[in-house]
This record gives sequence, C-alpha cells and structure tokens, in this order.
Amino acid sequence: MIKAITLLILICVSTVVKAEWYEVVGYASTQGRDVAQARQAAVKDAITQALIFSGATVSSVQSVADGILSQDEIKIKSHGEIQQVNMVSESKEGDQYSVTLHLDIYATKGQCLEQQFNKQIAITQSQLIQPHQARLGQIFDIAKAASQRLFNTLNERTNAVKPIPYLNSAINVKEYFSQQFDYNHALIETIAMNSNSQYVLLSQITDIADIDKLNNDYAFWQSDEYARSFKIDFALYDAMTYEKVWQQHYATQGVWPFEKTKLVDVYSDRFWNSHYGQEIQEVFNKVSQDLNTAVSCIPTKGKILYLDAEQIVINLGRVHGLEPGTTLSIMHQSNIITSRGSVVNSTVQTIEQVKVINVNMQSATAVNLNTRPLSNIQLNDIVQIKIKNENNFALDE
Repeated sequence: MIKAITLLILICVSTVVKAEWYEVVGYASTQGRDVAQARQAAVKDAITQALIFSGATVSSVQSVADGILSQDEIKIKSHGEIQQVNMVSESKEGDQYSVTLHLDIYATKGQCLEQQFNKQIAITQSQLIQPHQARLGQIFDIAKAASQRLFNTLNERTNAVKPIPYLNSAINVKEYFSQQFDYNHALIETIAMNSNSQYVLLSQITDIADIDKLNNDYAFWQSDEYARSFKIDFALYDAMTYEKVWQQHYATQGVWPFEKTKLVDVYSDRFWNSHYGQEIQEVFNKVSQDLNTAVSCIPTKGKILYLDAEQIVINLGRVHGLEPGTTLSIMHQSNIITSRGSVVNSTVQTIEQVKVINVNMQSATAVNLNTRPLSNIQLNDIVQIKIKNENNFALDE
C-alpha cells in the first residue's frame, strides 16, 4: 500500500523542486530467514515500491536498505533522490514480517517528462529451458506460474509500465536470446497487435536445479532441505521497430523446504511464501524497477486505426495518460530489406500534428491541427505524444 501524504513545492533560484512524502508498507517471508534478514528484505521491498511509484531511481536499493538498517534511529539522509527515511512501525504475523516506512523523495534531473505517459508491455509466458530440472517437486508449470506472478508484480508496483497479460500461449523464445539478429518479427507484431502493446517482454528460465543438500545426513530427525537455483533471462522488444531495447539476466537461489517426493503446487501461497518462492519474488521486484527505468523516458507511441481527411482514431487512450488537448505528431512507417534479406523498420517524421478531442481507455480520437488536409497519412502509421512547453516543467539540476 502506497499513499502520498503531503506535497511540498520548494522554490530556490527560480528552480522548482518537488518533494513528496510517501507511506509504504513492505513485506517479506520469514521462512528460511532469521528476523534480521526478514526485516532487511521488508525494508528493501518498501523502498523499491516507493521508488517505482514516485518515478525516482537510485543506483542501489540494497545500499539504501543497508544504510537504514545500520542506524539505530532508522533514518538516512541525502542518498540520491531519497532525502529521508523513517521507520514508522514493524511487526511479525505468522510467517510474514512487515515494516512501514515514511520516505521523503525529491524529483531530480534523473526524471524525465516522458514518464508522465504510460507504456503498455505484453507479458508473455516464459519458457523452461531445462524441463528435466522440474522433477524435484514436479514443478513443470513453473514457467507459466512465474510469468503470472511477474504480471501481478508489475501490475501492483510499476508506474510507467502498464502490463498486459499474454500468458496462455507457450512461446519458443530461444531465437530471441541468441547472438543472431534473424528472429521472427511476425511473432512480436502479432503479440503486440493482440495485446495493444508498444512493447513485448520475452523470458526464459535457464536453471532451477537443486544445488546442495543443506542439512546433515546424520540428522535423521530433520526433513531434507536443499538449496535450489533460479536463473532467468528477459528481453524487451519494441513492437514498432522490432528492436531489442532492453535485456537482463537475473540469478538467485533459495531454500527448497519441501520433501523430495512431494508434489508442489507452484500456484499456491505455500510455494510463494517459501524461502525459494520469496527469493524469486525479490527477482521480480527488481525486474519491475529495472523495466520502469528502461522505458519511462522513451516516448509513448501508438498506431493509427482509422482516418479521414480531418481526424484519426489511434490505439492510445486514458490508460496511457492521454487526455483531451494532448498533441500528437505523425510518422510514416515502412520496411527496408537489407542486402542480407532481413527486414529493418524505418520511420520518417512528418510535419502533421493532431490534437486529442475524445479519449477512451484504449483509444482516442484526434483532429488535424493544420489548415491543410492530412496528406499521405496511412493506416498503421505511428503517432507519438508530443511534449510541449518543456521549460514550464523544468526540474532541479
């Protein structure tokens, strides 16, 4: 739960600086952790949520969390955009530890004007590269369950990213993670069209093997516990240009507390509240922050769905941050065939501009801003949100 408590406007040497207080609740499982570790994980969770919600970023959430936990008064100042953090309360109920923080976050030069508009990303079903590794616990559905969990995380946490679920179809993603550039553009286009998304997120789980047995064979009274790996690759593709705009590898491991012969339900709270499930969740928390940072300052784009001489209908709407009066520029789109036979997307900026007059959730109607009729504009041409009067929004340097 996140809520802005107050909003202060500070003026210094004609520069506007916005400071916002946020109250944030962070959670962590105590399974496989002592109280200090659970407390640290909960603090990190709260800070990550606040940063994403505010649009701010720091180089390391972990360093902020460590700084807070190392001080008796639970307070830190002047660390990037976070000016102050206060611990309000902490509690433990069952297997869950929670902390409530107050954070003072300033908008700095790290922010950008484009982040006021949202980008829709299709979250596809991940692929398990080594299915035989799922035999421990019979977790053959881990790819789909993890993808659903990631979608839920992005849906709850991210600011600039608006996730769209595309989870029912299993996708062969290997070629999209290879060093070659001859992957299938049609798949990206199809997913984007069906989900009305500007971006498509692909992933592959590369390792879920058990690593080491943690308890002693002679301790026959104890249930077997194993350390288990979780490694996953992500690649984000721009559906307008088919280019890979972000890629990242994540690796973690956690305690597998279940008996070796037990069938484990990867959709259950018991799995996700286990130490192993919580370590995967922390990876997804980091993914949400990284994705938000990767796309927040990229212009929001859409396509023309209908047009006549005076107006167009586009596939951007209220969910993207559009409102009546928003100005859009228009770009022609075409494909170029290279000497190798591969397809490269090309766009050409036009002088045409339109203004939004009516907004729905996923679409909007815009009218021509010029006195001359719209010319040479075609269906599926690209529209880009135009940000005007940037000096009026100057942020602190």
